Amino acid sequence: MKFKLLGKSGLRVSEICLGTMTFGTEWGWGADKHESKKIFDMYANAGGNFIDTANRYTEGTSEKFLGDFIASDRDHFVLATKYTLMDRDGDPNYAGNHRKNMIRSLNESLKRLNTDYIDLFWVHMWDFTTPVEEVMRGLDDLVRSGKVHYIGISDTPAWVISRANMLAELRGWSQFAALQIEYSLLQRGAERDLLPMAKALDMAVTPWGVIGGGALTGKYLRGEGGRVPENSLRRNGRSQDIAQAVVEIAEELGVTPTQIAINWARQRVSNVMPVIGARRVEQLQDSLKSLDSTIPDEMMERLNDLSKIELGFPHDFLSSEGVKQSAFAGMYDQIINHRL
Repeated sequence: MKFKLLGKSGLRVSEICLGTMTFGTEWGWGADKHESKKIFDMYANAGGNFIDTANRYTEGTSEKFLGDFIASDRDHFVLATKYTLMDRDGDPNYAGNHRKNMIRSLNESLKRLNTDYIDLFWVHMWDFTTPVEEVMRGLDDLVRSGKVHYIGISDTPAWVISRANMLAELRGWSQFAALQIEYSLLQRGAERDLLPMAKALDMAVTPWGVIGGGALTGKYLRGEGGRVPENSLRRNGRSQDIAQAVVEIAEELGVTPTQIAINWARQRVSNVMPVIGARRVEQLQDSLKSLDSTIPDEMMERLNDLSKIELGFPHDFLSSEGVKQSAFAGMYDQIINHRL
């Protein structure tokens, strides 16, 4: 296991992040405490130090388990949790991005995790209700208090994040150091604006869903997991074609489809730390073996071509030959642009 810097910060985090949404059985499909501890130990013994949870995961059980698991060596681990999602149904102030829920949620998480501080505190998703100023000032207050070391944002439009970080920079507040998004061979929409933004602002990227909810393992090709509708993103004709290519490349390289799916994301995006979860220790073992191999360039190109998306306006417009001819006075190919 190697380490990467968390965006423009100096924090060192593992190149694979352990996602713990599976820690707990309250949702009907997770791991009990014994299996969760085995998963945690395997990750830690492999050199991993970056752990991701949230206030809502398995009704708080994920945080409680982690509090027990890290207690003997708390400062070693980079612990990330989130706020935004509800802790009480039917109460509007027990959810959302606003300061009241932010502080209440953090304090509840600290109790469940049995710790005095959170290394990375995520905004779980944007609520389109709370002003950006309120969110960024509230988060900066938490950093200044010592309860939070770094902040990140998940599942939010690029224009919101860009505005938030610029506002924070101008006012001397803490900026988002990391971005968490869905990203995989099946879901490349982040390439339109989110990933270019992360690169420009030097934000770390921690993608979830890199194996497409299991679709990229080939399970639907084998007739498994039939509860997902056939026209869904993870099971439609395009997805099946991509999954088939992943399976074929895995066979050629002598690795598993899971490892191909993870490594595609790792090789496609700079400063990326995929969030990998597991319900069984064998699943995590398979995922961690992705660190032992890489996908050759020609196979990456095959996967890129098969899974490519239309970027849409203005991206396609700005990259068209006519526009480049006008914007660069016919000299586009003669200008070396190190920012591309």
